[in-house]
Amino acid sequence: MADASPDPRLPDGRVCFVKRWPFAPAGFFAAEANGLAWLAEPGVIRVPDVLDVTVSSIAIEPIPIGAPTESGAEQLGRSLARLHAAGSPSFGASWPGFIGPLEMGNEPSARDSDAISAEGTRTVERVLSRLREVAGPAADEAPSRIHGDLWSGNLLWDNEGNGWIIDPAAHGGHRETDLAMLALFGTPHIARILAAYDEERPLAEGWRDRVALHQLHPLLVHAVLLGPNYGSQAEEAARWILR
Repeated sequence: MADASPDPRLPDGRVCFVKRWPFAPAGFFAAEANGLAWLAEPGVIRVPDVLDVTVSSIAIEPIPIGAPTESGAEQLGRSLARLHAAGSPSFGASWPGFIGPLEMGNEPSARDSDAISAEGTRTVERVLSRLREVAGPAADEAPSRIHGDLWSGNLLWDNEGNGWIIDPAAHGGHRETDLAMLALFGTPHIARILAAYDEERPLAEGWRDRVALHQLHPLLVHAVLLGPNYGSQAEEAARWILR
């Protein structure tokens, strides 16, 4: 996967942060650059500027790293709500996407993996067959402008405690996805983030009961990349959704 080089300089002398992956799939860094630009477009949340992009690297403005604060978390929650409200013309994206190193196309697709049991696969398929039902009152919401891979590692805090979003799998999707991702691996001050979000743009009734639904896809991605432990977690999430 990509390696990172903090604070190199571009030919014009600008300091930047560079990620390199010599064997990146075609379009990998272009997708990241497109996603960052699209998330920055509404001007409502902190997103680093893309300074340069090639087939094997991306350079972004450096973020002076600090620690999260309660006030920064509150602002992040409100900013995320405004980003989602900026909307998307449709579900998906206008470019071929990636989530981590895996392709994330704009058409339904599946990938075989022995990281989830046959029974687990059937359980996930049952969730998919009832998707509109389990999505509840949020099913009719218009597509939001979402980060798409907003786990805590893709949220950076600067030296003033403000949150920045990086490494997106950006697309038009459901806003509850970003919130569920924040909860998946633990995020500092998440209660304040969620409360501020809900104050800014109230969530549909029962959204907490749908967290597992929106964590199912990233758990399956992790199962493909990292093995059966995540496959078991995905199966457990699917069973929870069907209860």
